[in-house]
Amino acid sequence: MSDGLEFTGERFTPECVREIWYEHVHRYAFAREFVHGRRVLDAACGEGYGSALLAERAAAVTGVDLSAEAVAHAQRRYTAGNLSFRVADGTALPFDDDAFDCVISFETLEHLREQQALLAEFRRVLAPGGFLLISTPDKAIYTDRQQNDNAFHVAELYRNEFEDLLGAHFPVARLWGHKLAFHSAIWSLGDAPADGAVLQQARDGRIDAATRPAHDPVYLLAFCAAEEAALPEPSAALWLFDDAAESVYAHYYHEIRKNMAAGALLAEREQEIRRLEAELDAARRPWWRRLTGRG
Repeated sequence: MSDGLEFTGERFTPECVREIWYEHVHRYAFAREFVHGRRVLDAACGEGYGSALLAERAAAVTGVDLSAEAVAHAQRRYTAGNLSFRVADGTALPFDDDAFDCVISFETLEHLREQQALLAEFRRVLAPGGFLLISTPDKAIYTDRQQNDNAFHVAELYRNEFEDLLGAHFPVARLWGHKLAFHSAIWSLGDAPADGAVLQQARDGRIDAATRPAHDPVYLLAFCAAEEAALPEPSAALWLFDDAAESVYAHYYHEIRKNMAAGALLAEREQEIRRLEAELDAARRPWWRRLTGRG
């Protein structure tokens, strides 16, 4: 495996850890469940890690990116008989009509203003019965509420704008939400229903139950197609993702313990300061008052 591509903030690399790693890898882990036996285009593939994940299930994967550096890196780092990479502009793809059964494009739209041209190209290269899976941050949450300021985003979209853009090119679209969350998990270790989910949330002194998160998603994902029958049917309404090392939880736990230790140390220091101040006050009293024990 070659050295990692330098992380500049413009594109994700697998050397990133914890939260950002969860967000980016989860999208591809989700996507690869729907690409079995398909010819896949990974548009704006960046470093190539996602194309490699898709290639584990797909018949063939072509990763394209505008960056020659990123493509050269991907070609060195990820090799498989059904995986290829090439430099290409998403708004002018060098492929025939109907060339792919599936187009994947994560966190691409917000990086360019030619969004209509991009969606038109995705529709052109999709074969009949094919689908697009695309994601973008919801500006209302990512920027307005969370106050992120990403210098590489040139045209972020609100949810209604995203839906309007998709609708201009794809007759049917089904939206999903995505955000990083911290959950307490309880699950069956024996015989129990295999499907479905119950999420409980405490709010204003009561506990409500639902089958989906009540929070606003930070990112929007959409399955798009020319007809309803072409849309994939996910086997569950909620997909959870983590890593075996539980890196996000481990980091959280480490930070909590570090803060607790710092608080205890601060209390000790404050106690020591009060003791030294008392000794200093005593040393400043006249000698005869110290002898008599007065003032």
